[in-house]
Amino acid sequence: MERSTLIGIIIGLIAVGFGMVLKGAPLSSLLTNPAAYLIIFGGTIAAVLNAFPMSQLKKVPVLFKILFTRQVLISRTELIDHFMTWAQTARREGLLALENSIDEIKDPFLKNGMKMVVDGREMEFIRDALEQDIEAMQSRHQSGAQIFSQAGTYAPTLGVLGAVIGLIAALGNLSDIEQLGHAIAAAFVATLLGIFTGYVLWHPFANKLRQKSKEEVELKRLMIEGILSIQAGISPSNIEEKLLVYLPAAEREERWRTKHVEK
Repeated sequence: MERSTLIGIIIGLIAVGFGMVLKGAPLSSLLTNPAAYLIIFGGTIAAVLNAFPMSQLKKVPVLFKILFTRQVLISRTELIDHFMTWAQTARREGLLALENSIDEIKDPFLKNGMKMVVDGREMEFIRDALEQDIEAMQSRHQSGAQIFSQAGTYAPTLGVLGAVIGLIAALGNLSDIEQLGHAIAAAFVATLLGIFTGYVLWHPFANKLRQKSKEEVELKRLMIEGILSIQAGISPSNIEEKLLVYLPAAEREERWRTKHVEK
């Protein structure tokens, strides 16, 4: 489970709740104003439906699953080790010897790339095919993030709309001053909900989807370089040196230290 998403939501709710208490605002106002929830959540859903085709909106449940599920990707260090092993096999026995290793690869992108190498495809063909695969994936991911990004734009504005509606209702009864105060306070609950959902939920959700996409793209680019290096017949040590640039500096240093300690 992606704990950061759940923790972020909980801390956000606690921060707003305690903030209201410290400011003397009654928490009960959040629970006794169903109209505000209807305006914000109903209005946001309506705006998103108007902004995107149903073919994209059908993916929203999957997007929520991604947000609350920890991304499991193959370790970059482990991937580099695989490429070094495959490069050694290819140099010793030829590219066709890698055919047995392909069946053990679980990642579809990596499996497809290695299969093209074994099939004798040209380097430019392989690069173009894999790059197009990445571009298509980025486009899909961007469209998903855009849904939440747009929801984050609509929600605060709908909060203002909810406040205006509440003030209209409040100003319609000026004879009871005490009741007027409660009505004005309730009017701004919609504004609170709109800003909270927009900037604590929807915009951050969009950013998290983009970050996950970026990490996956970087891993696939590492795969492309490793695949093409094997096809070019580069030695395992040179492949390692070439692919180490995809590791953070701390991991590079740790890998170097480990190898030298073993020696």
